[in-house]
Amino acid sequence: MNGLIHHIELYVSDLERSMAFWQWLLEDLSYHIHQQWPEGISFKLGPSYIVFVQTEDRFLDVPYHRRRTGLNHIAFHASSKSHVDQMTGQLRAANVPILYEHLHPYAGGNEHYAVYFEDPDRIKVELVAPSE
Repeated sequence: MNGLIHHIELYVSDLERSMAFWQWLLEDLSYHIHQQWPEGISFKLGPSYIVFVQTEDRFLDVPYHRRRTGLNHIAFHASSKSHVDQMTGQLRAANVPILYEHLHPYAGGNEHYAVYFEDPDRIKVELVAPSE
């Protein structure tokens, strides 16, 4: 396990809205709820987990932007190209804008089959099919 990510913790502007977005996605990727408390929730897959915490009101004045210093995006492995396509359809049905639509699904290059989108706080998320 040396070098594997232990956990990632994201502060979100609206925990309820973020969970409506993230929970179905993470459960589709085989994560399960690990811990839950009034200000947060975590989802676990194997030895790694992702934590979402409600940002305190006093820190909500400056919104997140992936072009600032800090996290740019989170990328997850998909099981296949058809999995990427299925999730793309679900994202569109939920009115989640697909980033780089004009290049989709090859926005990362001709050998990189993926869908890019944003969570409610505009954190970029990527779902990547395995290489053939």
